[in-house]
Amino acid sequence: MLRIVNRVLLAVSGGTLFCLGLAVLVGTLDLPSRWGFTPPSWWTWRGPQDVLLSASDRVRHREAGWWWPVVIGGLALLVLLALWWLLAQLRRQRLSEVLVDSGDGVGALLRGRALEEVVAAEAEALPGVDRARVTLVGRRDQPRAEVGLSLAPQARPDEAVRRLRAEAVEHARVSSGLSALPAEARLRAAKHGPERVS
Repeated sequence: MLRIVNRVLLAVSGGTLFCLGLAVLVGTLDLPSRWGFTPPSWWTWRGPQDVLLSASDRVRHREAGWWWPVVIGGLALLVLLALWWLLAQLRRQRLSEVLVDSGDGVGALLRGRALEEVVAAEAEALPGVDRARVTLVGRRDQPRAEVGLSLAPQARPDEAVRRLRAEAVEHARVSSGLSALPAEARLRAAKHGPERVS
């Protein structure tokens, strides 16, 4: 979900900035008079001397009672959305270490990347799995595994998920001494070229 939100935000902000920059460039270089075209009536910049908001535009809604609440509410909504997005980015950070119960009451730290590589290697050894990508997220004493599996054409998805949970994830949970290691698996078909039959 967060990946989709990131892509949509990036596309919308990129498209907006591109159009705004293009409009400024057309007005600054005075392209309508140089190239002999007439911009639409709503076009703000008609020449290098024009500004984004004229004096009349800036004071047009000053007397209206709804103007300032709408502006402040819109800006507050933008700030809240930006803060939500920032917190979502920070919350989904990859774990650098996992706290392992060593039995002495103190605990030990296991590199998160090492545990990810071990789970990925064991998942790739499962029948029908071409590639596996594992990311540990959450807190270091309660990690969660996000597993991406690329399945071969002959793979059985239900069998791959069952064995991933029973073997790769369970072995990682037992070896690291965790009480639980929740995992989310995302499956996709591996890309392969067409096969020729002679």
